[in-house]
Amino acid sequence: MKTEELLSIKNINIWYTEDKPVIKDLSIELFQNEVVGLIGLNGAGKTTLMKTISGLLAGFEAKEICWKGKKTGFRDNAFKKDRFIVFAEDSSFGYFTFREYLKYVCHSYGVKAENTQEMVEGFHFGEYMDVLMKELSTGNRKKAGLIAAFAIHPEFLLLDEPVNGLDFQSTEYLYRLINEYRKYGSVLFSSHILESICLTSDRVMVLEEGKIDRIFEGESINAETIREVLKQ
Repeated sequence: MKTEELLSIKNINIWYTEDKPVIKDLSIELFQNEVVGLIGLNGAGKTTLMKTISGLLAGFEAKEICWKGKKTGFRDNAFKKDRFIVFAEDSSFGYFTFREYLKYVCHSYGVKAENTQEMVEGFHFGEYMDVLMKELSTGNRKKAGLIAAFAIHPEFLLLDEPVNGLDFQSTEYLYRLINEYRKYGSVLFSSHILESICLTSDRVMVLEEGKIDRIFEGESINAETIREVLKQ
């Protein structure tokens, strides 16, 4: 049974070149306290959609965008303060250590970090707390972003290919964090890895050639079935 609507996007088109849309007439609804997986082959438009929702891409038009029942824009402050995104690749804040980065994030969102030490241990990140972000490996930069994201508990958490670059133990720990997050808010995460989708999601949206091809819910979330859809 669905809870209250959190984010509604109607008939959005997204482009880098206006006459070549990457996302075409896409509509999605996200509800409070749910985990939604967005799966698709490379080039399907997953990261483009994530970047647009995060306010980084200006090349789009939508019939309507609503946040908690009120019309909004992806760059509106009321929306931005409730969401946080971890990108598949992120080279920003290179001259911050993780401690400095986390302090900056907490200040920006006006919150205190929670369970940081537990997550540092869970992601085996302890020895990197005072290393400059630009000197971290891709996997450790990903861990830094994930720890910050889960520490501040935004109402809406976006994760772009969160498993990429993680070791096995960190991946298993991430699945636990995602599954526990429903008590804080909602998660939208993109992946091309079926395991991550099937082990965590309440709903799975299959993105193909810029459109939502199928939506799976509950017991219908099955790796074999979704794999067949992706092959079509």
